[in-house]
Amino acid sequence: MTAATDEKLYKIGEVCKLADVQPYVLRYWETEFPQLAPNKSGGGQRLYTRREIDTILRIKELLYREGFTIAGAKKKLETEAEGPVAPAPAEPSTDLIANVKRELKEILRLLG
Repeated sequence: MTAATDEKLYKIGEVCKLADVQPYVLRYWETEFPQLAPNKSGGGQRLYTRREIDTILRIKELLYREGFTIAGAKKKLETEAEGPVAPAPAEPSTDLIANVKRELKEILRLLG
C-alpha cells in the first residue's frame, strides 16, 4: 500500500464537527473553492483528507475571522499556494497564537 491509500479519510459529519460548520456550508464551499474536491464513497458519502480539512479551516478563518469575501478568500488561498510573496511579520499577535493553539487543541481532541 502507498502512503496515499493509508491516509485517513473523514466523513462530512466529522469534518463539520471539526470545523464547526454546517454540511450545507461545506457543500457550498466545494462549489467555490477548487482546492476542495473530496472523493466520494461508493454510496456517495463525501470523504475528506487531512489536507482538505486544513483548507476548510483556513477558508473559515479567512471568511469569519479576517472578514474576506468569497472572492477575496479564493485569491488569498491562491497566493498562499504559490508561496510567500512578502516576508512574514517578525512576531505574530498573541491573540492569533492563542486562537491557533485553541483550534489545534480542539482538533486533536476531536480526532482522539
